[in-house]
Amino acid sequence: MREILGRALAAAAVLADLAARYAAAAPAAPAAAPVPPAPDPTALAALDPEPHPLPGVRPRVACVTSADPGAVVAAAPWAQQRLRFTDAWRFTRGAGQTVAVIDTGVSRHPRLAGRLVDGGDFVGTAGGLTDCDGHGTLVAGIIAAAPDPATGFVGVAPDARVLSIRQSSATVSSTAPGGTATDGGGNVDTLAEAVLRAVRLGATVVNISEAACVPADAAGQGLAPLRAAVRAAVDADVVVVAAAGNAGSGACTQGPDGQSTGQVVAPAWFGDDVLSVGYTRRDGLPAPQSLRGPWVSLSAPGSEIVSLDPTGPGVVDRIAPIGAGGAVPIEGTSFAAPYVSGVVALVRARYPGLDARQVMARVTASADRPGGVSAIGGRHDDAVGAGTVDPVSAVADVRPDEFTGSGPASVSPAGAGRVDLTDGRDAHSGSRTVALIGSAGAMALLGGAGLVVLVARRSRRSR
Repeated sequence: MREILGRALAAAAVLADLAARYAAAAPAAPAAAPVPPAPDPTALAALDPEPHPLPGVRPRVACVTSADPGAVVAAAPWAQQRLRFTDAWRFTRGAGQTVAVIDTGVSRHPRLAGRLVDGGDFVGTAGGLTDCDGHGTLVAGIIAAAPDPATGFVGVAPDARVLSIRQSSATVSSTAPGGTATDGGGNVDTLAEAVLRAVRLGATVVNISEAACVPADAAGQGLAPLRAAVRAAVDADVVVVAAAGNAGSGACTQGPDGQSTGQVVAPAWFGDDVLSVGYTRRDGLPAPQSLRGPWVSLSAPGSEIVSLDPTGPGVVDRIAPIGAGGAVPIEGTSFAAPYVSGVVALVRARYPGLDARQVMARVTASADRPGGVSAIGGRHDDAVGAGTVDPVSAVADVRPDEFTGSGPASVSPAGAGRVDLTDGRDAHSGSRTVALIGSAGAMALLGGAGLVVLVARRSRRSR
């Protein structure tokens, strides 16, 4: 007996030693992320939702141009095949929904014809239907491009309306009242104003494919206007979808193992008020560049992206950032977010009785859970959140908590929408000059793959 007991104690000692060595070698757990402060009504009241140009705004570089106007992209992209959102069209195609694209503007592409509305310009005076950078058109195409027999590409919600609000551009310079010149236009305060603009014009979904990476100790004050605007949108029954951000873009950084570097990412940081979207690659794994954090809600494809040509009637699958020396694939959380926004539009059309938070809960609850430890016990995965968005499950799954007695709450068999633009005239109102409102040194915003781009089209064999 003593021999058996001795062996047991020795084994326990060995295990304890191994555990201690493992703990010493393992990386330290990241510090808990700061909690966003409560929305500040004063910060909200100071915002001006009427379009207005940046002070001293002027062109800095030429607008985007197409580098290969003769080529076409014929096959359906892998992301579209993987998500199978065309199967969700048996239930709805997003009719009646208005998705605000707060971005660099959206070009008048024929595959958005009749469903593209000018929401105004917070950069200059060109309006929301001018896209000098190309970024916003790529985003809008993923959300709502109509089918075309010449290509396999189509948007997630091809019957939804796109409300384009031009809020950022890398093609301009501006001069603050104090005389400080800045290359690129758009900051967290104009973003906050654009969010309120989208709510005023009747958007049911807001897509923000931009991210501001801010030191955690400065986030509460610097992001107060945006924090207040996002909460106001949700309280007005609008779903806000935002990119999680990309490591290496501007001030956005991430440790080699995905650990936090003492910053927060807005609007993604605002937790339950935002659907924050990371991006995955063709192999299904999260991209190393996709910023991790406890605020990531879910993920979507964000590599090898195909979308609408910002400069012509076709589609593109590559961009050539100025100074890059050649075309590269379209990639980033900027292009994962619109897949989720499109799915939200489908859900809102299918279930018009659900409010914004119920829609957000349905989209995350129906996500395709990642395998391994992240799926055990429902623990959060900082890279992909609840998993990859699943359009079919989002519109088709029956959720007991949404039943009202006789069936799911306010199901719309034909996918009829709930909200339209409240005032079509206001959507085309002219810009006016006002002083830039916001905190000193408003933070810059970054798109997913660079905002100033030249567009190239690559031939691809039809399947």
